Amino acid sequence: MKLAGTLAIAGAVLALFGVTAWAQDVPVKIGILTDMSSLYSDATGPGSVAAAKLAVQDFNPSAHGLKVELVSADHQNKPDVGSNIARQWFDVDHVDAIIDVPNSGVALAVSEVTRDKNKVFLVSGAAISDLTGPKCSPNTIHWTYDTWMLANSTGKSVVKTGGDTWFFLTSDYAFGHALERDTTAVVLANGGKVLGSVSHPLNNQDFSSFLLQAQQSKAKIIGLANAGGDTVNAIKQGAEFGIAAGGQHFAGMLVFIADVESLGLKVAQGLVLTETFYWDTNDATRAWTKRWQVERPGKFPTMNQAGVYSAITHYLKAVAALKSTADGKAVVAKMKELPTDDPLFGKGYVRADGRKIHPAYLFEVKSPAESKYPGDDYKLRATVAAEDAFRPLKDGNCPMVTN
Repeated sequence: MKLAGTLAIAGAVLALFGVTAWAQDVPVKIGILTDMSSLYSDATGPGSVAAAKLAVQDFNPSAHGLKVELVSADHQNKPDVGSNIARQWFDVDHVDAIIDVPNSGVALAVSEVTRDKNKVFLVSGAAISDLTGPKCSPNTIHWTYDTWMLANSTGKSVVKTGGDTWFFLTSDYAFGHALERDTTAVVLANGGKVLGSVSHPLNNQDFSSFLLQAQQSKAKIIGLANAGGDTVNAIKQGAEFGIAAGGQHFAGMLVFIADVESLGLKVAQGLVLTETFYWDTNDATRAWTKRWQVERPGKFPTMNQAGVYSAITHYLKAVAALKSTADGKAVVAKMKELPTDDPLFGKGYVRADGRKIHPAYLFEVKSPAESKYPGDDYKLRATVAAEDAFRPLKDGNCPMVTN
């Protein structure tokens, strides 16, 4: 009787305070799989890790019954390395979700591993639009941007303003070929012509032979179907080759603010590009950037890094709603069910094919005279509404979508 009375009193006390004696926070482990040391490290890498930390901090996991741990690794831009890390994380280290993954070849490989293990893959760094097309997965969400969006914003704008003949310098892997494919479709659909293309190795240092072929084509536009260090090197060496002086112009199909900062406004001025996030958009993005810069002083966050913050925020909302990470497909389904809303991308949603929907912005890089302070790099040319920014659902050929 005495023991029963003691237990009854303890139960009453616990009930009074609304707690359960054995309740524990749900453990959540997120892996940031990124490029820490190569051509995409400025656009993702350590800046993505810093963004992930802010997302967890701002979500306040303990207030939602969660305990969140972050881990990170460098995939070295190799699909086999990336997929092996993913398997190790899922099978041994109890990682529940992987995020970032710049490099479309690595992302396609990781997406298949994630589906096989029934975990969650949040793609903020890779661009290939096939991730929500033929290669879509119930375990993958494509967050920040993609090759279709870039082609239909930047590419269409350049053609419409007179850039109707193109020659492509294309990074020789899945991303580069997808970007050339999607941009070619836009150029042709808007009355332009593609005069040729040449593929170059990933993380290429010498573009002289490729630039010579582009010059010989006499195309008005040299389309850069590459990114990161490859874009920076091509533009820098193009200035030395006198590309602009000869009447040709670069179209950077994927240019980040990190690239503009590396090039400097004197070289980058006039470039037209598309982003889904710019640090200087409003008070909220500026305040977030200031906090992010505590770990990345002198840098400005890219849309990829902002995408890490946004995607993790929404992922944690879904996990908190389910109180579980056990079923990756169920978590992704909940993410599609819940509307998205954060200070960096605003309101949006995740479509049935896994495509995160939000506006895109067509920018032009300012001249040195137009820039008033560090990072004041862009002027807005057009806003592409969320419903128009990405490929229509019916056109993606995603097996999960019933037309």
